Amino acid sequence: MTDVYASPTSMEPLLPVAGRETLAKLTCDILAASGRLTGQVHAPEVLRRVAGLVREMNCYYSNLIEGHKTTPRDIERALKQDFSADETQRNHQQLGLAHIAVEKLMVDRLAGETVDVYGAEFICWLHREFYQRLPEPLHWAETLGGQSYRIEPGRLRDFMVDVGRHTPPQFDALPRFLSRFHQFYGSRELIETDRLTAIAAAHHRLAWIHPFGDGNGRVIRLHSQALMIHHGLDGGGLWTLSRGLARQRQRYYDHLQAADLGRRNDLDGRGNLSDAGLATFCQFFLETVLDQIQFMSGLLGLPALRTRVERYFQFETVHLKLYREELMRVVRTLIDEGEISRTRVQEITGKGATVSAEIIKLGLQEGLVDSPSPKGPLQPGFPPKIHEFYFPQLFVDLPADESARDGR
Repeated sequence: MTDVYASPTSMEPLLPVAGRETLAKLTCDILAASGRLTGQVHAPEVLRRVAGLVREMNCYYSNLIEGHKTTPRDIERALKQDFSADETQRNHQQLGLAHIAVEKLMVDRLAGETVDVYGAEFICWLHREFYQRLPEPLHWAETLGGQSYRIEPGRLRDFMVDVGRHTPPQFDALPRFLSRFHQFYGSRELIETDRLTAIAAAHHRLAWIHPFGDGNGRVIRLHSQALMIHHGLDGGGLWTLSRGLARQRQRYYDHLQAADLGRRNDLDGRGNLSDAGLATFCQFFLETVLDQIQFMSGLLGLPALRTRVERYFQFETVHLKLYREELMRVVRTLIDEGEISRTRVQEITGKGATVSAEIIKLGLQEGLVDSPSPKGPLQPGFPPKIHEFYFPQLFVDLPADESARDGR
């Protein structure tokens, strides 16, 4: 087996032949759903704020996939540098913070320069940026045998590992595997109708290569997101793959493991690995993408979102004795338009300047209204207390089942 895993041909096929019709239909459905999703958010400021919320959600679910349970409020406190006294929970907060920071850095880099997203440099950059943001104790991991080793940020592993039942390639062959990965998936000859399937296949094959000593799962999910952004398939940042994978965590690992298997028989493709296994993983991946786009599309439909905003004010703001109805009108307008001037509050509420200033002050205190400066325009606020009302099921408290992990 060692000789086989020294050659990049051992990870063939890189694109499945089986299930092509099903994968093609899923691709068409995803493209159509993605277009509908981005068309539902008309206000750029709302899009930006929801995308920021999704970034926090991405970190929350990526932690859950790794077996690290961190609540949205834990993340919010970490963003304010308020860390738990419990060491384990504090470590989880640090992991979440690093994920959010690297994701934002990645999005900005992809928007600002031409990036070779399939190249080893970019993949190592993701790993380096993530681990550089972690405290020293989180730079260490253990082998299955209990031996400690240090994770060097951005450096390919220089030792052998076992990932569940899978033995990844020899460490000295990693540059060759990553070169083949880059050559195939980054090729301009790959037709666009195969692009989403190729992104799914690349997700598995990068996990199969297992380039780093630890942190591979987080890097691979960030990399898949980068591929979606690069190819214009991320819906403006309004949905996340990690939520879908976390909700099916055991199935995700099962499909990864099934695609690790060798070719079963003469009808299972022509490569070293199972063509059917890769096709099934790609179908699972694309079905997850479609499900998450449709989920977010349902949440962001304006009529339903307005109704949920009204319900929040009906049930969760009874402590407000004055101007509750007026504040609701302001918040609903902000959800529709994204940004308004302070003087517009008088028009929306029918109140004079003094009372309108009080309404603005109340909205800012409640976190339901935000502003870039003391006299600046007003924007919608999305504090954690409104998440379950405005965006039900966006953050779902899932069990962190350590037994589901396979070491990726």
